[in-house]
Amino acid sequence: MRSKTQLPINLRLIIICSFLFFLVVLIIRTNFTFPRLSPSSIFTNILTSNSTNPADPQESQSITPPSCPSIPFKPTCTKIPPSLTNSLVHYVTTNITPQQTLKEISVSLRILEKKSPCNFLVFGLGHDSLMWTSLNHGGRTVFLEEDKSWIEQIKEKLPTLESYHVVYDTKVHQADELLKIGMKEECKVVSDPRFSKCQLALKGFPTDVYDIEWDLIMVDAPTGYFDGAPGRMKAIYTAGLMARNREDGDTDVFVHDVDRIVEDKFSKSFLCEGYLVEQEGRIRHFNIPSHRTRLGRPYCP
Repeated sequence: MRSKTQLPINLRLIIICSFLFFLVVLIIRTNFTFPRLSPSSIFTNILTSNSTNPADPQESQSITPPSCPSIPFKPTCTKIPPSLTNSLVHYVTTNITPQQTLKEISVSLRILEKKSPCNFLVFGLGHDSLMWTSLNHGGRTVFLEEDKSWIEQIKEKLPTLESYHVVYDTKVHQADELLKIGMKEECKVVSDPRFSKCQLALKGFPTDVYDIEWDLIMVDAPTGYFDGAPGRMKAIYTAGLMARNREDGDTDVFVHDVDRIVEDKFSKSFLCEGYLVEQEGRIRHFNIPSHRTRLGRPYCP
């Protein structure tokens, strides 16, 4: 350890050396950049180094030094967006986690990072709904839910979510028959779902759902894990029809639970394997371009 008597001496040496070093650097810099000046004018010329005649002390003093951006001493105070605040509080205070895994969520997250704020349509209202709304901060995120009582429960906890009740008239055990219907010519015609002649087109949505061009569509509902459940046959077909019917651009469509037969067959048939971008776990990501910008584009590439 250093003795107490050495500390003042060392401190003086450090200060003296630092001062001498600073002085040498200042002199060298001054001699390199400017003509020789008197000591009293050195600092004036440093401040006015952008002047046209730095050797003239009077002109140097009359020129206002250029303003330079500097890091503020006090950080700018910006509030956290309400959607993010609610999301943080909600997920910190609950033990219920979204059904999608981290890797599956990351597939949609990468697209949201590029496109948000955007229009995001989600089939299904669940424990991950607040997360999707928060990730699309500043955009419009709409949820379509089959269970009216579930909507009421969620609204009590999360009143800011925009959700609508949707009635489905199909059952999972009808999937094979509906798949054959979807192969008919009237189901290959690109149009507004409200005016489609295809039985698979959903027509009971609020007007806004049809009028908005959706940048992302997530199909994670309705229920489809038993024969008597509504199944996602019409939801998948309608998502693909909406994507094709937009005026221009493209739509990213995600289908969850593709490990099940209905989700697997219907996503490949109506969102098309040619539009498949990637699959991670149980989620598939399709990118579907507008079919209105290029006449004659085949239903599937």
